[in-house]
Amino acid sequence: LALTAIWELSVKAGWVDAYTLPAPTGVLKALIAELPGMRPHIWITLQEAGVGFLAAIGFSIALALLMDFVPLVKKGLYPILVLSQTVPIIVLAPLFGMWFGFGMTPKIVIVMLVCFFPIIVSLLDGLEAADPDELHLIEGMGAGHFQQFRWVKFPGALVNLFSGIRIAATYSIMGAVIGEWLGGTGGLGVYMLRVRHSFALDKMFAAILIVVVLSIAVFKAIDLFQKILMPWSADREN
Repeated sequence: LALTAIWELSVKAGWVDAYTLPAPTGVLKALIAELPGMRPHIWITLQEAGVGFLAAIGFSIALALLMDFVPLVKKGLYPILVLSQTVPIIVLAPLFGMWFGFGMTPKIVIVMLVCFFPIIVSLLDGLEAADPDELHLIEGMGAGHFQQFRWVKFPGALVNLFSGIRIAATYSIMGAVIGEWLGGTGGLGVYMLRVRHSFALDKMFAAILIVVVLSIAVFKAIDLFQKILMPWSADREN
């Protein structure tokens, strides 16, 4: 609140030009005025982010399970996963546009690439951190590898999994917007490009505010889902 007040006063006092950095009140006015026209763009971005995010969760869990059950697969794939994160998404996005067209598909692929790494790494760390005493106990009771995974490793890794999902959730909206910047007909990224070309920075900041709100909303939704699915984790925090 203090920083927002300083921002507002700096613009009102003329220390900062409004056309360079619009005041928060100007951003809110632009948001209220532009919101009806922005709704289709918001819906497109949410669709891209939602589909890509859910696909990333499914792909990450399936690949993490395969890597956990087959150590040789993990040794072969883990370095490739790390290497994949060294290539900037901003470089790959134009290639996806040429390969998949300029519809929703390349944006969904970008969201998947942005989101899957924190999920799979967090889940793998959780699976590796399983209590060896519990594993030895259930193994002594005749449990096979799948039963050990079902009753000890995966439940113990759920906290790690949701940590990765929460991180990925904040990336999902950003990934969709980045994909829209590099080609598309709709979405908040396309809207940002249009208002930037017209030097309407108040509308640009309004779109940024919506991206922030959507990212926080997705994060909180994942947090709520975790508390419903894992009430004991909420009890520990309290």
